[in-house]
Amino acid sequence: MAAATDCIFCKIAEGVIPAHRVWEDDRALAFLDINPLAAGHTLLIPKLHAADIRDIDPELAAFLFLQAPKLAKAVQQATSADGVNILQNTGAAAGQAVFHLHIHFIPRFEGDGLGYRWNAGQYGAGEVEEMLSKIQGKLG
Repeated sequence: MAAATDCIFCKIAEGVIPAHRVWEDDRALAFLDINPLAAGHTLLIPKLHAADIRDIDPELAAFLFLQAPKLAKAVQQATSADGVNILQNTGAAAGQAVFHLHIHFIPRFEGDGLGYRWNAGQYGAGEVEEMLSKIQGKLG
């Protein structure tokens, strides 16, 4: 996909808007988030515009996620963090604010107060089988 003219991440990838570049090659770019949740918060984007994970070529998606181990390790070691959240939000309801696919690498520290809400639930009788069938039916 071509760059979107009004996309801030496309403009960063093209060098029109400056960014603190952590790593890049011809397909992807990692840079420090300008509004970090913690120092060292890094974003990884494809250089080609894709609104979210549903819009990207599977080979490029695989390439992006192949970069995850080295970026997570570098962010954790550079910040002396206790851990790293690796997040990818798809859609506004999931917290996506910039509609160019991006993966967050957020350094985490014991007691950092950032939190992470994970209100796990359970399936009722027969619901898991119904959901399994629905998802499998959409895979094609």
